[in-house]
Amino acid sequence: MVEAMGVSQSVLEEVQCIVGRMPTVEELSTLLAMWESNGRQQSLYAWLRGQHHVVERHEYLYDGTDNTHKEIREPRVKDCIPLSHEMMDSLHLPPLADHQRIAHSHLLYMVGHVATGFLDSEYARRCLHLVEDPVRMENADEELEYLSMILSALNDAEVIRTYCPVGQGGLFATLVCSCAPHIGFDILTCREIRLDAFLFGEEGVRLLVSLPEAQDDFFLQKMDEARVNCCFLGHVTKGRVLVDDMDYGDIAGYLKHLA
Repeated sequence: MVEAMGVSQSVLEEVQCIVGRMPTVEELSTLLAMWESNGRQQSLYAWLRGQHHVVERHEYLYDGTDNTHKEIREPRVKDCIPLSHEMMDSLHLPPLADHQRIAHSHLLYMVGHVATGFLDSEYARRCLHLVEDPVRMENADEELEYLSMILSALNDAEVIRTYCPVGQGGLFATLVCSCAPHIGFDILTCREIRLDAFLFGEEGVRLLVSLPEAQDDFFLQKMDEARVNCCFLGHVTKGRVLVDDMDYGDIAGYLKHLA
């Protein structure tokens, strides 16, 4: 039945991620109708990638001003394009050191705690107009020191090429700073984390790591031995910025935000 509807296995799996279970024929029919009404401006698979993630934590958040709660829906992938520009308009980030710059042919990973929060971030302050006390992970300094020690050893052994903490502006801003001025990135976000928390959240101990593809298996083996959480992000590009297969534009469009 599904194949007769023209739905491929990859699309079916994506729908399953969105609705949180195997979709019914009626649900597939509804999604197909919505896609048809969208004018088929992109493939069904790409269109589905732009829909809401299945996990929508922190839907209602205290706005910190008048003891009320503010509804904050998780943005879609395409909604984060203007958000990324708005958020970075407020940043004046210094360029990273040469040893922290990502080069061509690198794979991208995020190592450490993948946080679900985003209240203590530039994104929350500038884009959502929220005021919140800083969130501090217990034993954050010790965890960062441990991760840095491991990554430093792998860097000395030339297993990885660069590593740097995810800082102000979250993962997105850290990627822009690490890749600029000539390299872009193509990443996939984690479906179990709110999209805006994954891209723009600053809570948690997270480090961005780049490495040659030839070292991928060995790197993952060492992460497993060290019992370190490791999330594959994607790879670098020749200048384009893509998130979940959606084009965010050229990396040059973000360079004006760097000090």
